[in-house]
Amino acid sequence: MSYIYLFSSVLIGVVIVLFLTPKKLFTKLLLAFSGSYLLSVAILHLLPEIYTNTNETTKFGILILFGIVIQSVLESFSKGAEHGHIHINKTDKRFPILLFCSICVHAFSEGLPIHHAGESLLWGIIVHKIPISIVLTSTLINSNYSKTVVFEFLLIFALMSPLGVFAAEKIKWFQEYGKEITAVIVGVFLHISTIILFESTENHKFNTKKFTAIILGILLTIFTL
Repeated sequence: MSYIYLFSSVLIGVVIVLFLTPKKLFTKLLLAFSGSYLLSVAILHLLPEIYTNTNETTKFGILILFGIVIQSVLESFSKGAEHGHIHINKTDKRFPILLFCSICVHAFSEGLPIHHAGESLLWGIIVHKIPISIVLTSTLINSNYSKTVVFEFLLIFALMSPLGVFAAEKIKWFQEYGKEITAVIVGVFLHISTIILFESTENHKFNTKKFTAIILGILLTIFTL
């Protein structure tokens, strides 16, 4: 069922854009909620699991830092798509291959630890992918790319996280190094979620709606673990 849920999370984002025309504020609040949920899952669930029954604390700490570095590199190509900020040249008819590859690598990696981490991480990724899909779909539709190219990209993007789950379940290497892979992905999640949550608001004013969305994401994680 995790395959269907992950694929549907992207489909939901596409449907929202095509039929509901979401407001920018809605997307931002949903993004803040998903960021806090993902960060809470990483801190309350994944980190304790990584450091349980191991003396290799330094190794896993390095892997977490490595995940942060990897995500920083990916974002230099994806234009910030993972945290809701996509910047592409709308007048350029050439499809951004580097953006395509980097965001697909990211989506694939998100699916890898689900096999070991369980439903808490699954729902965190699902909640995270919906606003990302909204932003991505809106950007691509408003570009000069053909509808066929946009559809193909969104389809491949929707399949990448389920493919990551499949690889973790079926490929022995991913099973043997599941905890190490999870540590790297925790670094990725920490990078993405902190950027979403702590980016400056307009004029650095306190944003009550965003703060409420963040608190709700944290509370939902606490009560569902």
